[in-house]
This record gives sequence, C-alpha cells and structure tokens, in this order.
Amino acid sequence: SIEICLFPPCAPLERHMHPRGQRCSRILREMECSLTARDRVGLQDFVLLDAYTSETAFLDNLRKRFHENLIYTYIGTLLVSVNPYKELGIYTKKQMDVYMGVNFFELPPHIFALADNVYRTMISETNNHFILISGESGAGKTEASKKILQFYAVSCPSTRLLDNVRDRLLLSNPVLEAFGNAKTLKNDNSSRFGKYMDIQFDHRGAAVGGHILSYLLEKSRVVHQNHGERNFHVFYQLVEGGEDDLLRWLGLQRSCQNYRCLVKGDCAKVTSINDKNDWKTVRKALSIIEFSESDIEHLFAIIASVLHLGNVQFDANIRGYASLSNSNELHWLSKLLGIQTHVLQEGLTHRKIEAKAEEVLSPFTTEHAIYARDALAKAIYGRTFNWLVNKINESLANKDSSRKTVIGLLDIYGFEVFHVNSFEQFCINYCNEKLQQLFIQLTLKSEQEEYEMEGIEWEPVPYFNNKIICDLVEEKHRGIISVLDEECLRPGEATDLTFLEKLEETLNGHPHFVTHKLADQKTRKTLERGDFRLLHYAGEVTYSVKGFLDKNNDLLYRNIKDVMRQSQNNIIKLCFPKTEPDTKRRPETVATQFKSSLAGLTDILMSKEPWYVRCVKPNSGKQPGRFDDVMVRHQVKYLGLMEHLRVRRAGFAYRRRYEVFLQRYKPLCPDTWPNWKGTAAEGVQRLVKHLGYKPDEYKMGRTKIFIRHPRTLFATEDAFDVCKHQLGTANKTPARLLTFFLILEIKLSFCSLKFIKGFMTRNQPACMDNSEYLAFVRQNYLTRLKDNLPKSILQRNAWLTAPPIMQEVQRSVTKHLGTSQMPLSSWFILQLKATASSLFRGRKENYPFSVARPFADTRISEQDINIKVLQTICQEGVKYSVPVIKYDRNGFRPRFRQLIFTQVAAYLVEEGKVKQRMEFSSLRGVSVSNLSDNFLILHIACDDVKQKGDLVLQCDYLFEALTRLSVVTNNKNLVKIVQGSVRFDIQPGREGFVDFKSGSESMVYRAKNGHLMVVSREMREIN
Repeated sequence: SIEICLFPPCAPLERHMHPRGQRCSRILREMECSLTARDRVGLQDFVLLDAYTSETAFLDNLRKRFHENLIYTYIGTLLVSVNPYKELGIYTKKQMDVYMGVNFFELPPHIFALADNVYRTMISETNNHFILISGESGAGKTEASKKILQFYAVSCPSTRLLDNVRDRLLLSNPVLEAFGNAKTLKNDNSSRFGKYMDIQFDHRGAAVGGHILSYLLEKSRVVHQNHGERNFHVFYQLVEGGEDDLLRWLGLQRSCQNYRCLVKGDCAKVTSINDKNDWKTVRKALSIIEFSESDIEHLFAIIASVLHLGNVQFDANIRGYASLSNSNELHWLSKLLGIQTHVLQEGLTHRKIEAKAEEVLSPFTTEHAIYARDALAKAIYGRTFNWLVNKINESLANKDSSRKTVIGLLDIYGFEVFHVNSFEQFCINYCNEKLQQLFIQLTLKSEQEEYEMEGIEWEPVPYFNNKIICDLVEEKHRGIISVLDEECLRPGEATDLTFLEKLEETLNGHPHFVTHKLADQKTRKTLERGDFRLLHYAGEVTYSVKGFLDKNNDLLYRNIKDVMRQSQNNIIKLCFPKTEPDTKRRPETVATQFKSSLAGLTDILMSKEPWYVRCVKPNSGKQPGRFDDVMVRHQVKYLGLMEHLRVRRAGFAYRRRYEVFLQRYKPLCPDTWPNWKGTAAEGVQRLVKHLGYKPDEYKMGRTKIFIRHPRTLFATEDAFDVCKHQLGTANKTPARLLTFFLILEIKLSFCSLKFIKGFMTRNQPACMDNSEYLAFVRQNYLTRLKDNLPKSILQRNAWLTAPPIMQEVQRSVTKHLGTSQMPLSSWFILQLKATASSLFRGRKENYPFSVARPFADTRISEQDINIKVLQTICQEGVKYSVPVIKYDRNGFRPRFRQLIFTQVAAYLVEEGKVKQRMEFSSLRGVSVSNLSDNFLILHIACDDVKQKGDLVLQCDYLFEALTRLSVVTNNKNLVKIVQGSVRFDIQPGREGFVDFKSGSESMVYRAKNGHLMVVSREMREIN
C-alpha cells in the first residue's frame, strides 16, 4: 500500500508561491513519490543498505520485495532468489529480449540479467566462468538452473547444428530429474544428487557442447524412503505412464502399490506431480539425446528389474538359512537381466568365502540375504545412473578441437538439517562447508583484485574462517572421515558405536565437536548416546551414527558382482565390466570418494570466475505470499549472505565504470551536459565536484569511480529522477537551462541531503536526521487541512488523509466528531485504543510509535485456523487470534505458533495441534519490558511438575494482543511493565530468565549465563 503523497497535485500552498518556489515544490513532490516507491519495494541491491551489518534490516528489505512479487535482489553481482511458489510471468521470450545485452544494473534484478552478464563477460574476456546455485531443498535451485539454460538457448547464435546441441542441453534436464530427483518432505522435485554442467561456447558465442559431472547420488532411497517421501521419479513414471505392451514385456502391473520399494513412504500419488505426462517428456528426451532403441529397451529393463528385486522375499529354512519365497519375481529378474535363474538364486542366498586354496559357498541368514538384496538394488541403480550421465555426455560432446570458453552451472544440495540426520546429511553438510570456504576465498580474492587493479588501497576484512570445521571433517588421521574409514577397514567387530567411541577419543576437546559423553550436564540432555554434534558455520547439527559404517562401506559381495557379469543386458555389462579390478583389497569408501570428488570440483571452480545465485525458501508449506521470518533468517545465516555483504561493503558500496556513470548522470552538471569533450574520468571528476561529493565519500580508480556510502548514490539517483522530468519539459533556451540547473543545485544542496535523510528515517524516533523533515510534514499537512476542511463533520471520507506522524492528532480531532453515529465496530476499536493508552502510555518505550497503527478485529482469520482446532474450541467462542513466535523453555529455540483467545482461555496452536491451553483463571500475569522490544511472558499458576510452565512469546502486534487480553479477561492489572530482567517458571521448581537491554540494533540470543537476551533498538521520545 503506497502512502498518500505529502504534496497533492493541487496543493493550495503552491498558489501563493513564487514560480521558482512552485517549481521547487514540484521537484520535492516528484522526489517524495519516487522515494515512497523505493521505501515500499525495498532496495534492489543489499549493498546499498545503510544498516548493512543488521540482519533485521536485511530481512526487512527481503520481505518488502517478496510481498511485492520482487523475488530477486542483488548483493553486488550475487543474486538472491526467493521462491514465490506461484507463476509470476517473468520468464517469457519478451523478458529474455529485454535483458539481452543490457548493463547489469540498468534493469531490475533478474536471473536473466545475471545469465546475460556472465555470457557477455565470457565473450569479451574469453575466459571461463561458473554459476554456483545453492540453497536448501525446495528453494528453487533446479528451476534457477533451468531458467539459465533456457536463456542461453534463446540468446545464443543459432544454426540447425547448434539447435541440436541446444535441444540436448535442455532435454538432459528432464532425464536427469527423472532418474536423480524425488519427492521429499521439503520438495516435490528434490535433486538427490549434485550436478555440475559445463556449457561450451565457440569464439562466436554459440553453444557447441557440454559436459556433466554428478556427485553422491542418494542410492539408499532405492530401498528405503521416509514417511511422506517417494523413490526416484522414473519408477512411478514407468508404472503410471508406460505403454501397456511395454509393461507386459517388463512383467509390471499398472499399480505402484504392488511394489514394495515404491510404497515405503506411503506417498505413491502426489497431486502436484503428473507421472504420465512426465513419462512422455522423458521418452521424447531420450530419443532427441540420441539413445538408441536398444539402449532405451535395456534401460527400462533395468528399472523394472529393480522393482522386481525389491519384491524378492526370503524365508528361513529349517536350518535357519535364507531361501527364496517367490519364484515369480526371480523369473522376471532372470528375463530382464539376462542371467540364468539358478545363478541369480545362488547369488542372492550365498556368499563365497576363500578357505585356503579353494572357495566355499556359505549360506546367508535371512538378515544377510536382505542386506545383499538391497546392496544389489542400490548398486544396479547407482551404476546405471553413472552410465546414463556418461551417455548424455557422449551426446553433448563437441568434436571440434579448437579452443572453447565455458560457463559452468553448479546445482548442488544445500545445507540439510532434519529431525534425524544420518550419513547423507553429514556428506551434504561437509560439501556445504567446503563450498562456503571457497565462496569466501573467491569473494575476498575478487574484491582484493579489483581494488588492486583500480589502484585503491585494500583494507583487510574480518570474517569467520571455517577451515577449522573443514579440517575437523577431512584432516588426515584425525578427521571424522579418516576415523570412519579406519573403523570400516579394521579387523574385528567394528560397529557404529565403536566408531563413535573412536571419535570421542580422537576429538575430545575440539570446540566444534561434542557427544553425549563429552558434553556438560545441560547439553547432555539434548543428545542421545548414539549422537554426535557438529557446530557448522551455519549452526549446530546433531547426527545419529546409526548406519554410518554400512553406508560408508557400501559393500557388494564379490560373488554377486560375478553374477552380474554374466548378464546379457548391454548396459549391465558396461556397469559390471569383466575387466573391473577385483582384488582382495577393499575399494575406497563412499566418504573418501566424495572427499576426492569435492577436491576435484574445488580445483575446477578455482580455475574459473565465480558468480552466485543463493536460493531462499520463504516457508515450509510451499504457500504463495507467506514469509516465515524465523525460517528465512536461518537460511540467510547458513547461505553466508551477511558475510558476503560485509565483505562487499568493507570499503566502497558502489563502483561503476567512468563511461557508464557519466552517461547516466551527465545531465546533473551544466559542464557535462549535453556532451563532455574530455575523457570519461575527467568528466566524472567534474560532475562529482559539482554535486558536492566530499573527499571521503568517493575514490577515483583507473577505470571506475568508487562511492563509499549508499546515501551519496541515493542523493545522486533521486536528483537524476527529477532531472529526467525537467529535461523532458524545459525549453532548451540558455535562460531556461540556467534556471533549471540553479533549481537543481538548490535541490542538491538542501533536499538531497536533508530531505532524503529525513524521509528515510521518518518512521524512527525524532532525531537530528529527521526533525526538519517531520516539522515540514506537520506544517504542510496543517496548511492544506486549513484550506480543505469538509463542509460537514459527517463527511468522514472528505477529510485529508494524515501522514503517519499526524495520525494520532487526526484521531484525537475526529474522536469528538459525531460519536453517536460511529459504527459499533469502529467505536469498539476506539475504546481498545483508549485502553491501550491507559496500559502503556509513558510506560513502554515504543508505545508512541504504535499509536498510528490501527487495531484489527483479529490477525488470523478462521479460515487460516486448522479445522480440528476450531472444532475443539468453537464452544468457547474465538475472540482474537494472532501469529507469535514461541521460544522453547529449554534452549530458547524459536517456533512459529498461533495464539488464540476465547472467552475463557488462551490456546497456543501449531497447525492442527493445540500445544497448550491456559485458562484465564490460572493466568497470574503478563510481563513485558519497558523497552522497545515486542516480547511478552505469560505467567501461569502451575503446581504439577508434569505441567508445562510459563510461555515466552514474541508478537509483532504486542499492544493490540495485550489490550485484547486485558479486555477479554476483564483485568486491566494483568500486564506488568518491568525493567531489566524477568524471571519465569520453566516448570514448578525450575526457573529461567529473560534479560532486556537497549542496543544499536535488535537481537535475540541465548547468553553465556543461559538467559535469553533480548536487545532492542534505542529510541528517543517524540517531542
């Protein structure tokens, strides 16, 4: 909602002004509108934030833009992308045309702008680049990668041959998604592997080839899925979309419920996924990528064989050994893999053991047979996936040996924290640690190089070096991977718990590692005996060691490999070659292979110029328009965005080439307009001198101007906005032009500094920066009001809308006007405002700034409250509801909740579950601080130690919620305003504390003494 402009088009004030004064007023009016729009939609580059060290300011800007459907924001050349969970219509061919060949910062932030800038830089500098796309599952990484590929497909030079390459590049995506993506709890199309794709360009900038590297496919998903998750898409696509003749040939039925490995997550059908349509896309893509019909036939046979293998069951015979209980599945396995039935049966129920000079068959127990079956299913699928990637690479390979430039796309899993974190999360988070280390190194390196190249003095930037965490994982002999490998390879009975014991022995005392045994008494309560916790750069993650050894070994019995080598399926023959080394020496473990592949990836990336897309997930429910502050704040932290911003802002916020800067701003100086005769650098120097830049506000480099503060740029940009309108209407006579520059100079000296600073800080407490602006606003409003009073006091809609600073005055004026005819709802709200005044006026620091904020009947509609909850509480009558953040009594972890008041009780609700019910009769009071925070502590009478204790909540509508509570309980003495500290009951006999203090910025954290520390921004009283 745009604020009403302070200067209406027919402002009576102008009628009595000198023409020059009217023109100045018009300039101010135009500036106000421009600045109001900026304030509403936020800044399109975080580098221009004044409070660039404030996480709160960062989130506020991101939230503003998200709610205006502006999902892209820059940090310099880094692109932050927030998933909108809806179609925005911003990826059309027309949009692509708009962004092609345009200067990076000329248009609003967009992924097309980044893709175009990378491409043009590669062409002009003939060097290699990469784009790192990161973020958690569901944040939009895969979609971002697709959009970049689509942009290059449209923007690059085109011929029939090149179109074939383009089509293969594009269609490799649906194929890899089918075989490598799956529905998870967080994302219906989650990439369960890391992907790096090189796009190769010739000297003309045409895409002529590509190459793909894959990392750590989550093979365990083939045999196990968590509740609410699915296996890889291709299995469901085949069963649901495969032609009838194909399914008959594969021995499959058109029902996912018939296959054990497809229903373990109890989620075979997903409304957002159309498996039949996706099957058609994959079939078409395989043909265009030049898979032969024979390859496709053998590929589907392998997929079907994994389904049949998952249905193989074992019974224990009279001797306790495993025997097959279903010969039908074995028949289809034999047919599809081209292996004799008895050979398969022996391989699945026995292993070969070497005894002296001969080999002996040893029968499996049912437990060992199930392990061998699952290991084979994972091996078949994992090796087939590698074959698939290699086959796509053959199709994308460029046969021309001339030199190519490359743009790499790295779409890789983001930092993962689940309720239970296992080996996969350990590897993924280790990968993120390595990429964060690389990210900071390359950012610092590129900044330092730019400064040195421009002859600007470089000042060292303090930052958190996460090398200590990388070493904790990968260091030789002492790192977690080394200890894990030792346990996997040592003789004797090694288990997951002996691995944990070895970790405790090796890493005791490490500041980023803790276990149940090594923890202090308080931390021990949060850890199970089979857990270890790592303090990553993004925060703490607790890992369960269960399954670490098996997943790291990933062993396949040698005789099963021998069985697979007898296959007549051409793909299986390549996946299990007879020439494969089969020594008695164990192969490298999964973690070591992953560590080596990461080292190789790091080498690849270090040789290229970096660009970044950071994808953010706004909420966990995939809901359009909902911005979950707690969730986004966590991602901002683990994506390293504040760290990157600090590095980018360490010296100068803004830098542009002289030619670009002069071309844009030359109308602001009569010496440079319309044409400057000298060099661009000399023109810029003349321009900034005329604009009154101070020496410490800018530096002149060899090819660029460096501007230190965003406010300097804002002043220049706002002057330019006004200038455009003036130049469009002014006659170009010398007298008019001279008058124009005179007015512009007056505006620059007075408005751009005082006015803009006042406008930007108008919602803050009265201070030196905004006092003149606020006085001007009051005077202007009252002057206009004097000449525009309504003819009747009953004409309520005829009153001029007051600016925020005057809204309290307007209320006090209208309070006495025709109250008898005021609607009951408005009268009730007015009474609530009066109650709020009696509760908080002069007692809580930020109350004056809440007066202008209208109260609402409720902040959560009944449609947004879960139906089960409504059925539970409907008899009591819902009076008011509001979103809150609840802080856990132990650890103070923030949780998103709903607070609902009925006639008799308050309810704390999490989606469909009532977490706590508090009868008003048991409510002892509510504590709030006298400072400007929005925290409240509900004190509840509680004698039973099993009952929950007091509640620590944070509420954006604090004054409204507490006023409603005092009214519904009919107790105006309920709210207690306190200073310093609040004691609360965690449970009877256990106490906790919340400490309140003022600071330069708002923060909430757990202090070293175990208290919750709430720091609120210092505010000054309004005069």
